[in-house]
Amino acid sequence: MIGTTLGDIRDHIEALANEEGDYSLICGRYGERPIPAAGLRFESRPTARAAAQATEQYRAALRRYDPRLPQYDVIAQQAKQPHGVTELDQHSSDTNVDHQSLPDLDPATERQHPEQRELVEFCHRVAATVFEALSKQEYEALETVVMDSYFDLAETVTDPNDLCLCLLESMATELATRLDPAEQANVLSCASTLLTPLASVEKPVSTTFTRLQQLGFVGAYTQEPWSLGLDDGTRSVVIHLSEYALSPQCGRLPVLPIVLDLYRRDPDWLPSVVRVVDGGDGWRVTLVLAREADPEGLTSVPIQPEKAYP
Repeated sequence: MIGTTLGDIRDHIEALANEEGDYSLICGRYGERPIPAAGLRFESRPTARAAAQATEQYRAALRRYDPRLPQYDVIAQQAKQPHGVTELDQHSSDTNVDHQSLPDLDPATERQHPEQRELVEFCHRVAATVFEALSKQEYEALETVVMDSYFDLAETVTDPNDLCLCLLESMATELATRLDPAEQANVLSCASTLLTPLASVEKPVSTTFTRLQQLGFVGAYTQEPWSLGLDDGTRSVVIHLSEYALSPQCGRLPVLPIVLDLYRRDPDWLPSVVRVVDGGDGWRVTLVLAREADPEGLTSVPIQPEKAYP
């Protein structure tokens, strides 16, 4: 549906990139790094401008399906300058307007605090990547169902923060309903490869939840000690969450963003089972990681009562 177009544009941007390049792309108004060019560097200003134009094309294509995607004015930034000076490309990539007279953004986006914009961008990044993965794996009917649900939501949910969260809730629910666990795992694995690679870290689980906390996706979390499954070669950990951004849907809790982030951080130990217990004042999430996963519920999982918790 949209994956081929988005994938082609992403491949073009990545082909322009050079790890040794002096230039990167940012939003001229907010200084945020737009997907899909976040983390990429470019050798010259003309190349960076070409990448900026492609990035805007990517976001414009995605906005046809997601009208609330934040509108950024993508510009080139020279990162390496003598004496620590940073030079900004004073022209947008497609209109060549001066940086001081940037076009007006969507009013709802304009009113958001930086933290809110970052949360919204994160949600759209997750959703766009999963859509692209669904397209690559030829789940066109599922793409259509999720988008139809999103358009229904857009007619009633006007707040951009709420709408992007509702999109993730709906997407996680449809994936859990229409795909078996192995198919869910394949989609998540594909989606994780479409995102900017992350550096290996010693503690991927705590890194994931710390990042979600910084985004405002989680209010607070605590992590219990790890348990090792000597018989089945798994390891598990319990995470206590408060103020989780996604709401229960039909007795299930959407966990898609959590699991996708974990897929990115440690491909050798993937989530195979996610269990959720309603703790009254938050959620108790048990993550079971395995080298060879036989997955269960990875996108939206049944909520167990407090007494079911061991």
